[in-house]
Amino acid sequence: MNFSKMLDLLKLNNGNYTRKGWNGRGQFIAIQMPTDEEMLPYIYFITPSGSRVPWVASQTDLLSSDWVRA
Repeated sequence: MNFSKMLDLLKLNNGNYTRKGWNGRGQFIAIQMPTDEEMLPYIYFITPSGSRVPWVASQTDLLSSDWVRA
């Protein structure tokens, strides 16, 4: 699917997503929807080693249509 469709699903907190073009096994993005009103939602990346880091989409990520549910 394309980035727009994936982002809509992600915002609904409907699963984790990855790209077929990513070469690391077990890596994906997800969204954190805080319950505290003073915090904002954010997208994070799970690395192949399992670490959680902030994620910002690259131009390639934004224009790709190889997004799938992880």
